[in-house]
Amino acid sequence: MHVLICANGVVEATTRAPAADFVIAADGGARLCDALRTRPDVLIGDLDSLTAAEVARWEAAGVEVLRFPVDKDQTDLELALDLAAAHGAQRITVLGALGGRWDQSMANLLLLAHPRWRDLDVVLMDGPQRAFLVHRRGVVEGRPGDTVSLLAVGGDARGVTTTGLAFPLTDGVVPFGCALGVSNRLTASRAEITVWQGLLLVFHISGRHR
Repeated sequence: MHVLICANGVVEATTRAPAADFVIAADGGARLCDALRTRPDVLIGDLDSLTAAEVARWEAAGVEVLRFPVDKDQTDLELALDLAAAHGAQRITVLGALGGRWDQSMANLLLLAHPRWRDLDVVLMDGPQRAFLVHRRGVVEGRPGDTVSLLAVGGDARGVTTTGLAFPLTDGVVPFGCALGVSNRLTASRAEITVWQGLLLVFHISGRHR
């Protein structure tokens, strides 16, 4: 099951909504659904980013609304990810997770490494850019010349082996807090990444970028 989550961040004009079996709007992500002409199945969050009229319009359209207190321990995107997992999602695409506030952007990236979701196939997307987590094995599919960056989170990533990249690693280390893995590139249509210990955030940018 593929679940699409629309969050309340900034997206490039080229962003398109992929086909999905279930669509969740995380609070202000309902406006992104509007922009993408995508009807959510559920609107979830504290709804402090929407007007009462906007919420009422979605309710009138048959969208289920799950309202939470403003003072809560989870962000709206966390609530949406939990809901997606509860619906049996095997694959989750998140649009609008980044941009705007730096703290929220960083928090959203780090959600990929949380034990609750890191065994799911969760991808953050924005225009030509994708981000996902690898903690055992991952695949990047694109075109030769696409930018691929590998960043360790939560400590060094060890036993890293890559194929299909211009600067390959064999049982190597990607140090935490270091830009060593930034701006690699695909040499084929497919790259494979394996990690023996640790976590890697993988960023794939379609097209050539410096």
